[in-house]
Amino acid sequence: MNTINDTNFEFPEQKSVYKGKVREVYTIDDTLLVMIASDRLSAFDVILPRQIPFKGQILNQIATKMLHETADIVPNWILAAPDENVAIGHLCEPFKVEMVIRGYMSGHAAREYNAGKRVLCGVAMPEGMHENDRFPSPIITPSTKADNGDHDEDITREAILSNGIVSEEDYLILEDYTRKLFQRGTEIASSRGLILVDTKYEFGKTREGKILLIDEIHTPDSSRYFYAEGYAVRQQKGESQKQLSKEFVRQWLIENGFQGQDGQQIPTMSDEKVIEISNRYIELYEQITGEAFVKASTENVLARIAKNVNAFLANN
Repeated sequence: MNTINDTNFEFPEQKSVYKGKVREVYTIDDTLLVMIASDRLSAFDVILPRQIPFKGQILNQIATKMLHETADIVPNWILAAPDENVAIGHLCEPFKVEMVIRGYMSGHAAREYNAGKRVLCGVAMPEGMHENDRFPSPIITPSTKADNGDHDEDITREAILSNGIVSEEDYLILEDYTRKLFQRGTEIASSRGLILVDTKYEFGKTREGKILLIDEIHTPDSSRYFYAEGYAVRQQKGESQKQLSKEFVRQWLIENGFQGQDGQQIPTMSDEKVIEISNRYIELYEQITGEAFVKASTENVLARIAKNVNAFLANN
């Protein structure tokens, strides 16, 4: 089965290309971005050796759908999705922070809490909480946006403002947009029998100075979901929550001695594990969208992408 690991397109009026952990972003004529979702898998800010079939298509199609379903409350960058793995939209200058918002004490927050910390990114976490408990109200715990695959780092609101990373005027908008998006995402998830546990949003500014939501939203790479059914019972019994997110990949890596730290070796991922992960991504797609996942043809996948993107650019 063909997967997308790396692309090297030359589109008309292409100015540059940026290759992130899982996406490859082509700048067209200083006005458009062509974002291609690869099948690469990253965890602990490390790109893993094996690609996951259909992962890029799944992420792109969930993100595109969620951008459309939130466009009435927050303006976003997207113009079109001419291919299953591609989104095209407005070129923006990204803010150098990621707006992480958490409704529940899970993942990174839980690891910090269990290590004895009660303040995360300058935000207090109540005493007496257990892993996966709901916070009294969602908390925003921003991180610096890493370049070239380096680790993202927690940062406080105060540090963002005092260091001039984002102006106070703009940051107030980012906070407002983040809370509105999380509320809408929570409502969408609830309608599908899921709990949106935590997620992150990225924003950018157009040349005209308008702030837009950019990149993906509410995908398993950027978000954590629990199944709503049985959540309270499992929590009362102290059991692990049934979840749909990339956390199961992180847990598998942790169990095999890898957390992205220097000197640690990435464990070998079997073909069976690759298919299991692919199936988990498909499960999340169908659960969060309420639609059956239709696998795109993977025969000559790069030629397919080139044809569809070129056709869009020729007509716009």
